[in-house]
Amino acid sequence: MSFEASEFEFRNRFWFMAGIVALGFSLYHFDRLNASEALAALVLGGHPDKDSIAFGHWIRGFFLLGTLTVTLGALIRSWAASYLRSSIVHDRALHGEELVADGPYRYVRNPLYLGNLFLAIGFGLLASRLGFVVISVGTLLFAYRLILAEQAVLLKWHGGGYQRYLAAVPRLFPALTPRVQPVGSKPNWLDGFTSEIFMWGAALGMAAFTLTRSVGWFWSVFGTGMIIYFLQFSLRSRRDQAAKGASSF
Repeated sequence: MSFEASEFEFRNRFWFMAGIVALGFSLYHFDRLNASEALAALVLGGHPDKDSIAFGHWIRGFFLLGTLTVTLGALIRSWAASYLRSSIVHDRALHGEELVADGPYRYVRNPLYLGNLFLAIGFGLLASRLGFVVISVGTLLFAYRLILAEQAVLLKWHGGGYQRYLAAVPRLFPALTPRVQPVGSKPNWLDGFTSEIFMWGAALGMAAFTLTRSVGWFWSVFGTGMIIYFLQFSLRSRRDQAAKGASSF
């Protein structure tokens, strides 16, 4: 049995990943201890006073770490999307006709999924201990299955050229130095950053929660990012359909 994601899973990858996060947070019903609180207690040793200033500082520190982790994920995805184009990044269909080997793709083959992993780890610090494990490991396994599906398509399109790229560039954990020569692609930074508004909404939502410790602020900021993302997705889909219709004449 193949470990590759199915076409259905790829088309609906956003909802599968959202489901993994939702499942992780639902595990508060079984494990009521927040992951950041557990880490703070581990650092301070034993059973520290949860009302102490030190305990509060450590929890806020781990929430800040989560915010920085999600921000790093947003930066990586924006960098990658600047080279790959938002119309491909967020398309529900698998694409293999274009092979990008510039920007972050010189260091890691799948920077978009690497960004997803940073998002999962950062969000996981808001979940319970068990939720953190489910969100992080679940996202990693699903990303790996999506990678295998994309890899199979790219191999069909590019054959030996992609095989050489596979051999040179790590799949998910970046090399410290570029592994391939640049091919001269020009990034579209505006497209890259605006197409990742969902990720930036997540980063800003984490920052709002870290500063206020208010779940309401988190959902207000993150929810705004989600709304903008879905509006963008709708407009992009209409634009692409109109372009396809025009090209058929």
